Amino acid sequence: MDLQAKANNRNVIFLVIVAALGYFVDIYDLVLFSVVRVQSLTEIGVSQADMQSDGFLIINSQMFGLLLGGILWGVLGDKLGRIKVLFGSILLYSLANIANGFVTSVNSYAIIRFIAGIGLAGELGAGITLVAETMDKEKRGYGTMIVGAVGLLGAAVAATVAAEFTWQTSYFVGGGMGLVLLLLRVGTFESGMFKHAANQTEVSKGNIFMLFNNWKRFSKYLYCILIGIPLWFVVGILVTLAPEFGKALGATEPLKAGTGIMFTYFGIAIGDVVTGLLSQVLKSRKKTVFIFHLLSVASVVVYLTSFGLTGGNFIWICLFMGFSVGYWATFVTIASEQFGTNIRATVTTTAPNFVRGALIPITFLFEFLTHRYGLITAGYLVMGILTLIAMFGLSQLKESFNKDLDYLEE
Repeated sequence: MDLQAKANNRNVIFLVIVAALGYFVDIYDLVLFSVVRVQSLTEIGVSQADMQSDGFLIINSQMFGLLLGGILWGVLGDKLGRIKVLFGSILLYSLANIANGFVTSVNSYAIIRFIAGIGLAGELGAGITLVAETMDKEKRGYGTMIVGAVGLLGAAVAATVAAEFTWQTSYFVGGGMGLVLLLLRVGTFESGMFKHAANQTEVSKGNIFMLFNNWKRFSKYLYCILIGIPLWFVVGILVTLAPEFGKALGATEPLKAGTGIMFTYFGIAIGDVVTGLLSQVLKSRKKTVFIFHLLSVASVVVYLTSFGLTGGNFIWICLFMGFSVGYWATFVTIASEQFGTNIRATVTTTAPNFVRGALIPITFLFEFLTHRYGLITAGYLVMGILTLIAMFGLSQLKESFNKDLDYLEE
């Protein structure tokens, strides 16, 4: 191997490391509210009766920020470059999380989480796009696997920090890690595919309307979003509401959302590695995600039938549920591989954030069904509906493994 090839390999490795660490901090900040929800809301004066409704207000504000931020950063990623988005988003969510440590009311909490959500929307899409466009097509699945696996461990660190320190300090740590990460920007490089597309002045770049003015593109984009929605129901509701589910299941001790989040994300990190490897072995991302959709249904059934469960059993169930929805990086990679370079960052950034944002209508559906049928039955119904929708979306997409990504959407 000549010196230039070795240098290129080092650059690619460094880029994967930066993207992985960026996603690590992203996930830390993304799940932190779920971890410190009860403690932080209690300390700013929220009553037990309002704990769930105020919690939903804040998490939905964050998710709405993710929706808007996904569009903003996605368009900028295709117009200005993936690197600028990667670090612009890190800077915004880092500053927002530091500000989060100073909130004293539900309204200020919701506003800051909305701003943080905008920042959090950009990192994963930009990172996955960079890795997918930079690595060899036969190996890019390994790169996105590493980004997903390392990143998702951020949730475990969030739970660990929150268990040892105050909720304010937990937010300060998240913001501080992001600012430190910005120093790693030195030495990173822009995607060659993006540079090539940028020189094509006659081609529209970062035009989100291209996803809606052509039925074939729109339907493909919609199917990409649909395949990821069960994951956020598991994390955002089934695990985040662990204290409430624990009571409904007659748990032998109070279940802690922070503990559940930590072990769920341990499971997701393991699942991301397994799905990445399995997709390389099967040479199919679709078959891999289908297998894990079936696993996720089984894991939720185990959770919702575990009457009288102990704290130890809860940990194992969270690991199982996390593992079974550990197709996040593979799902984002599928979305990235479906579209041309001139709108790839737009798709790769907006798709996962629309999945996260889908938690808003899912929350309303879950609350409606809970009032009608109870917590446990609502869990079954929503998981069943979302899985059927996801499998339909998956069935409509073409296999993208080994697909050449160096092309433009006309």
